[in-house]
Amino acid sequence: MRFRRTRLLIVGCGDVGLRAAAALPARVRVLALSSSPARYPELRARGIAPLAGNLDQPTSLRRLASLAPRVLHLAPPPGQGEGDPRTRALLRALARGSAQSPGAGFGYGIALVYGSTSGVYGDCAGALIDETRTPRPLSARARRRVAAERMLRDWGRHGAQRRVSILRIPGIYAPDRPGGTPRERLLAGTPTLRAEDDVYTSHIHADDLARACLAALWRGRAHRIYHASDDTRLKLGDYLDLAAERYGLPSAPRLTRAQAEQALTPERMSFLRESRQLDNRRLKQELRLRLRHPTVVQGL
Repeated sequence: MRFRRTRLLIVGCGDVGLRAAAALPARVRVLALSSSPARYPELRARGIAPLAGNLDQPTSLRRLASLAPRVLHLAPPPGQGEGDPRTRALLRALARGSAQSPGAGFGYGIALVYGSTSGVYGDCAGALIDETRTPRPLSARARRRVAAERMLRDWGRHGAQRRVSILRIPGIYAPDRPGGTPRERLLAGTPTLRAEDDVYTSHIHADDLARACLAALWRGRAHRIYHASDDTRLKLGDYLDLAAERYGLPSAPRLTRAQAEQALTPERMSFLRESRQLDNRRLKQELRLRLRHPTVVQGL
């Protein structure tokens, strides 16, 4: 094990997972769980070894046993229900591997980082909150994330040499990320709330999020939660105004909350019912992460 390349397994290797893999040194061998053979050529071209498996088919996960001492779990829960059977299936597979082959990959313990969402807090009335805030999810989507977090923390506490860290992630953006900027929203003329009804939203550049994932894998504390957020302190409308100025586009129309309820989809309105600001001191102090895009001013 001393002379073997360090291995990292990425579960849910989308845009952020690919960025994390690209930021790693050559001494780390990266594997990615994928249920789509069509993605294998892309993964191999990026130096990532594809591993066939589907979180919705637990029997396909048997090969996960003892594959990597570090796991980056970025796969979302299913789109319905209250729990997260995907995370449950992954943890059972990892536990089975460590039990059957304690010296083949897990001899030095396992570090697992989970990408959750800041939506678990629900509405905080615009308050600046840290990681000790009690989750009060308002949507079924956020409740599924809370269920996944609980499973992961229980799994970490009840197994030997398991270190689980959780990143609570706000809105992800990047100019080279599909749908990663407000440009399309501004071009479509999608309205937002007027200033007196507006909500605070937090952000993280996709490259900084990838670096936060890696920092947590190597430096994160056991059973610890971190806000993977930048230093931005803006309401949503002000963020869109800033983007409009950067892109030379008209600002988004402003509506009252009652008007927005009539004009916007229920999904979009669900985000406009939650207002909070994330304190990211733990990210910067404990994980020693220096943000390359400290606010959306630089990131956009």
